[in-house]
Amino acid sequence: MKKLLQIYENKAPEIVFNWKDPETEAEGWTVINSLRGGAAGGGTRMREGLDMNEVLSLAKTMEVKFTVSGPPIGGAKSGINFNPNDPRKSGVLKRWYHAVAPLLKSYYGTGGDLNVDEIHEVIPITEDAGVWHPQEGVFNGHFKPTEADKINRIGQLRLGVIKVLESNKYSPSTQKKYTVADMITGFGVAEAVKHFYDIHSGSVVGKRAIVQGFGNVGAAAAFYLSQMGAKIVGIIDRDGGVIKEEGFSFEEITTFYLNKKGNTLVAKDLIPFNEINERIWRLPAEIFAPCAASRLVTKEQVSEMIDTGLEVITCGANVPFADKEIFFGPIMEYTDERLSLIPDFISNCGMARVFAYFMEGRVAMDDEKIFNDTSQTIREALLNIYKNNSTKRNISKTGFEIALKQLI
Repeated sequence: MKKLLQIYENKAPEIVFNWKDPETEAEGWTVINSLRGGAAGGGTRMREGLDMNEVLSLAKTMEVKFTVSGPPIGGAKSGINFNPNDPRKSGVLKRWYHAVAPLLKSYYGTGGDLNVDEIHEVIPITEDAGVWHPQEGVFNGHFKPTEADKINRIGQLRLGVIKVLESNKYSPSTQKKYTVADMITGFGVAEAVKHFYDIHSGSVVGKRAIVQGFGNVGAAAAFYLSQMGAKIVGIIDRDGGVIKEEGFSFEEITTFYLNKKGNTLVAKDLIPFNEINERIWRLPAEIFAPCAASRLVTKEQVSEMIDTGLEVITCGANVPFADKEIFFGPIMEYTDERLSLIPDFISNCGMARVFAYFMEGRVAMDDEKIFNDTSQTIREALLNIYKNNSTKRNISKTGFEIALKQLI
């Protein structure tokens, strides 16, 4: 696996598009690792301090993810080095998408990512730039549909991603308008744990869980984990967190979700970040869901959680471990050898799978069918790993080996 990984990591990307904003200090990159299957896909993120290497790493991660979620295309990513809280953000995004529009029309498909919203930013701004849909390049480059079929499928994709959830099973509130895009990634993170325990003849019910990050992914993962019977004992977010050793009730987790401000946890008894960052890693728990930014989780934190009984990690963040390597660095390897580590390209493939589901043909548009499709995709990927390795260790290593054999 390591030899395959080295070959894959060291292979130069096919296309690197670099942009410098004429009106601000913003700089952006689109990295297309390959045009496998005639196209490439990956979201657009924005954060201060981002560089081209981060975008490259995420593009390669996307390519591995597509071996699970489909369609069988290349990996890509866009990243803009700019403060997302700057009032000039909207103008930066408009100029960025106008610059990258020719790629989006031809062979590149994008979506929302860290600090860039799919529904309120990506879709309207790309439309304004003359792109039918942010995934138009995948249609043209990979599917090559007739004009009529392209119109139908883009319409289906457009409606499906922004579809307001109608079922209490999938939405924290049917009074507020939560969409498929809001919930599907966190749903997959939780479903991965459920399927893991089921495949290994266990149950998620009663297991204690810690969630890192309370944006779209972390909040939704906490909601679904709690709904399926896990006990959320701790949440750590950027500004602080909450702990309840006996576990928060489903109603309490739902309230946290409904009260969050943007991507930030809001709670009456919020523990300051420095304090919770000392306490939470020693909290007894069987499940850990890292759903914050990439490359945050340290070896020391993993060791502390192992000492208090951690069994499984389900990755909501891409590359959550503080390794320099693109994929399988020493912290990830250390973790994979000592507990069950479900890799990000399986557990957080929900949004990629939704895109594939709506692009591949005419499909049902009800909540149950959309969410079941993601759930089954994750289950099949975990069963495929189990067929090659029936132990609870080296799950990520086995998963990477399966994926890389398809790519090299």
